[in-house]
Amino acid sequence: MAKEIAGQLKLQIKGGAANPSPPVGPALGSKGINIMEFCKQFNARTQDKAGKVVPVVITYYADKSFDFIVKNPPVAIQLLEASKLKSGSAEPNRKKVAEVTWDQVKLIAEDKMGDLNCFTVDSAMKMVAGTARSMGITVKGAFPANN
Repeated sequence: MAKEIAGQLKLQIKGGAANPSPPVGPALGSKGINIMEFCKQFNARTQDKAGKVVPVVITYYADKSFDFIVKNPPVAIQLLEASKLKSGSAEPNRKKVAEVTWDQVKLIAEDKMGDLNCFTVDSAMKMVAGTARSMGITVKGAFPANN
């Protein structure tokens, strides 16, 4: 017999650094989830992504048990790493703060492909380039056409 799903919870936590302090503790505790058990499992699963912000979708059940899915880091975080910035531009339409290449955009798109709402790498690259544009990061060169 399948467990009865009580709800879902979405959080963004640094990989390998989940602890019971806010925001993790109160979010899980209010749903009746064992906080320390989640932290142990999450930290074990995200050791390879230590320090990177990682989205996690937690499904909790009526019997207080839970499952969770770890996703890839957000595109914005990956773009900041690629351009070696701390944050995007305050005025992205006027002030450009960095440049990335289409090769870097393609790597990010391929990494994030499973989480994006698209079917081809080209469309994923366009989505990543749009995120870069909204952060004040320009993409060098013309869009590479696949011939």
